[in-house]
Order: sequence, then C-alpha cells, then structure tokens
Amino acid sequence: MGDPTTDRLEAIIAPVVAEAGYDLEELKVSKAGRRSLVRLLVDRQGGVNLDAVAEVSRLVSKALDEAEETGGPFATGAYTLEVSSPGVDRPLTLPRHWRRNVGRLISVRIGDQTVTGRVKEADDRGVSLEVAGETSTVTYGELGAGRIQLEFSRSDAAEDEKE
Repeated sequence: MGDPTTDRLEAIIAPVVAEAGYDLEELKVSKAGRRSLVRLLVDRQGGVNLDAVAEVSRLVSKALDEAEETGGPFATGAYTLEVSSPGVDRPLTLPRHWRRNVGRLISVRIGDQTVTGRVKEADDRGVSLEVAGETSTVTYGELGAGRIQLEFSRSDAAEDEKE
C-alpha cells in the first residue's frame, strides 16, 4: 500500500484515464511549497501527442475539481497538474511496453548477459528478439527491463521505403 494521498488520487484519476483510452503509466505526488504537484505519465498504443496530453489533462483536472467539491485529496490546499508521455528512456517492463516498441532496437538483460536486438514481436507471454541475425523468443520472466536504443539513421528503414 502506498501513500494515502497518492492512493486516493489514483482512485480518482485511473478510471478517467482508462475511460479516455490511455494507460496510466505513473502517478507521482510531491510538495511544491504550499501546493502539491501531481505528475502523470500516460501512454497508449500508437503513442501520445500534444492533443492527447491536453485531452487527458482537461479530463483529469475536471475529475479532481469535482472530487474537491466533496472533500477530495486537496481540500486543504492547491495543486498543479502535469501530464506527459513517457520518454524513450523509460524502461520496458510490462507486455504493453514491449508491444508498443515492436520494430525498435533495444538493449535488455537476459539471464547474466546484456544483449542489443530488435523487437520482432511481443505478446502476453514474451518477446521475439532479433540479435545478430538470429531470432529467438524470450519469456518476460527471463527478461530484465528493456531500454530503447536511439537510432539516428537506420539503413534497413531506407530499404523498406524503396519496396
């Protein structure tokens, strides 16, 4: 069980985010002077753009304001709401993170070694990775947290565009 304020906020925010079609990836609450700072990370299949961030921010703000009218978590003070999407440096830990990154180059610990490869497929059981031209399937239990590797130019992407 976490912090009571965070738990109360999650009970208000999570259903709103889910109903809008997004996943609540992270919720953090911290003090910023007399205010509380509420930071949300949201994502969904296909990614999140600025319009999506604005939509979620509006919906969550409305839900928090309605909760305040009935003695919500900020009844004694003001809050600032920040909504954003996870960056590319966010670790891939859940099946949905891996599914959203099919085709991307990642680095991940498998057993006692770290490998860099391309995510070919991902489902609820595991991930198919292409490493050094060989594709293998690894279960989530065998994987550590994956990290996306930034590619500034991808030679096979240029070949794909020609076809």
